Amino acid sequence: MIPTDIIAMLDETWASISEVGHSLTEEQWKAPTDLPGWTVQDNVAHLIGTERVLQGLPHAPRVESTAEWVRNDIGRFNEDEVEMRRSLPGASILEEFDELTALRRATFAAADDEYFAQPMMTPVGPGDMAMFMNIRVLDNWMHEQDIRRAVAQRGHLSCAAAGHTVDRLCLTIPIVVGKRAGTPEGAAVAVDITGGVARHLVAEVQNGRAAMVSTPSADPVATVSMDTETFVILAGGRRPYADVAGGVRLGGDTDLAERVVANFNMMI
Repeated sequence: MIPTDIIAMLDETWASISEVGHSLTEEQWKAPTDLPGWTVQDNVAHLIGTERVLQGLPHAPRVESTAEWVRNDIGRFNEDEVEMRRSLPGASILEEFDELTALRRATFAAADDEYFAQPMMTPVGPGDMAMFMNIRVLDNWMHEQDIRRAVAQRGHLSCAAAGHTVDRLCLTIPIVVGKRAGTPEGAAVAVDITGGVARHLVAEVQNGRAAMVSTPSADPVATVSMDTETFVILAGGRRPYADVAGGVRLGGDTDLAERVVANFNMMI
């Protein structure tokens, strides 16, 4: 089955990244982002690298990196692509990004069901091209937001890709509420996301495990509320809770609520 909704979200996100990129000065391209060691330019270089591989194009030469943020094989792969482009001007990176995303769009337009069903390893295990593209929406939109924060161009927080990303991140909330925060048996925690992507979520612990519930057995013992951007920063592991605490509202058992948001990194 052709994932038309995922294709549309990728298309919109790529267009938004390109629009921001065309507004940047060389100094802005080299601005640091929330990702350790990565500039605005490095974020785009990373996106290029992954899409090249999915397009069947060669991977960048292997480099031996001692950077502390390179912790696994995926990190090493990403760093290869970034390192190969670090000495280039931002405009050159954007030109490559625009050409590659145009090629990806053309590939999608010509593809049949078999193309999207082809088996492959994804960042979350064995899957197919459609599954990988589903993850690519999250990755592209998250890095778009990294870029926007770095150059003070906040935006694109209420699009379909934003909702898709937030919903994927929210799948981990039960683990945060139950295992990481230690919410007691029978208790529930409510998480409200406001602004661009509005969500009201409640996770309750029953039989030793937390799960999402539409109606808790009793009123939540703790509540957490924040806007979409703050949620993405925390859930994406971009900044620690202490750095964004002013944008988070805690209620009920505030000690428990604080343990929840302090363990909100869902992309470890």
